[in-house]
Amino acid sequence: MPVPIPRQRAIPAVESGQAQAASPRGGSAEESAKDASPASRTQDTAGNTTDKVENNTAHTNLTLLLIEDDPAGSPIVPDMLDQAGKPIRVRTARNLTEAGRLLTDDVHCILLDLALPAPGHSDSEDELAVLRHVLELAPRHAVLALTASGDAERGAEAVRVGAQDYLFRDELDGRLLSRAIRYAVERKRSESAERRLAEGRLRAQENRRLERGLLPTPLLEGSTLRFAARYRPGRSRALLGGDFYDVVRTPDGTVHAMIGDVCGHGPDEAALGVELRIAWRALTLAGLCGDQLLGTLQQVLEHERADDEIFATLCTVDIAPDGRRAGLCLAGHPSPLLARPGKPARLLPYDNNGPALGLLPGARWPRMQVELGAEWSLMLYTDGLIEGHIGQGRERLGQDGMTEMVRRQFAEGLRGEQLLRAAVNEVRDLNGGELTDDVAVLLLDRVP
Repeated sequence: MPVPIPRQRAIPAVESGQAQAASPRGGSAEESAKDASPASRTQDTAGNTTDKVENNTAHTNLTLLLIEDDPAGSPIVPDMLDQAGKPIRVRTARNLTEAGRLLTDDVHCILLDLALPAPGHSDSEDELAVLRHVLELAPRHAVLALTASGDAERGAEAVRVGAQDYLFRDELDGRLLSRAIRYAVERKRSESAERRLAEGRLRAQENRRLERGLLPTPLLEGSTLRFAARYRPGRSRALLGGDFYDVVRTPDGTVHAMIGDVCGHGPDEAALGVELRIAWRALTLAGLCGDQLLGTLQQVLEHERADDEIFATLCTVDIAPDGRRAGLCLAGHPSPLLARPGKPARLLPYDNNGPALGLLPGARWPRMQVELGAEWSLMLYTDGLIEGHIGQGRERLGQDGMTEMVRRQFAEGLRGEQLLRAAVNEVRDLNGGELTDDVAVLLLDRVP
């Protein structure tokens, strides 16, 4: 990929050792190069004067860089005015070395003589070698190719290679050249904008495909439990955040569910969450559970995190094959919500909550035995669901508010995906808008 030209100061023609050429006001190229308006110059904190980059050519004089082997001997550039009636400034370079010095950020267009030899090339090798060299030297600048009137085929080929247009040397006049410069600058800007838009769309499509592929597919074949999940990342226009979840059924009939939250909201946290989820699935299918599984996950986190201060909370549940009881491990994570027919929804015990993963080396996470009963709904969630505000004040929903909300929704007959959708939407409405934190919620139901 071509290396962008570093910003330099505008160099007068006399400093580059060039001869004089025709200028917009009948002066020399030296005068044109020196004619930088005060608005186009700035001073840094050290007092050094530098060029100011202007993207809007409607409010600044256009500057043309002419690359021609004998600009003084053949005054091919007539007086020119831009669309606003301002003179178009001209700099001249006899070769590509001088052009590299004069190619500063305030140059809008390059007029290149295709007859100019390219360094290290002969005309027989590639008659457009000089153009290719200039396009590599100045990938962000508009380029006009200059050729003889009997060589239209070469000019057309120059456009196919990358020039914005071509002109005949002996047919130039001020009006034609002024219009060609404006056209080339706008066409280059349009091409650059379209390319950036296409690249952005492609990148977004690839990111969406990647993120969709990283979301889990529950492995519940053979289980009678019903599964539903809801996921909403806090990052704008992202599909994946730092929250993660998964559900798998092992060969002995046990259903294992997990939900976790990596501190932070950026792409690095999202990637770490995916790594932890995949590691959890692999370890679970290998037969690990409880304290042994969480200890191994902490080792994974410590090796994969970008910073020693990064940690993750986690809740794991392993439901016995008969579906009536479960083991619960909490690593700094909110306790699940259990709802059963005829009984109010309640939070499972969290007295033996262990520390979040990555906080304490050698930590332990007790596994608690929980009775579920014959018919139940178990909701696992991340703190994004409970940390939203209530109205305009600073009060947050909290676990108690969430429990009351879910109790009411269960009483209204909501279940599965419908329940989770209603819960997330109500939390967002209570917050007065989109939630800033990631939200993940999963629901397991057992109906005899």
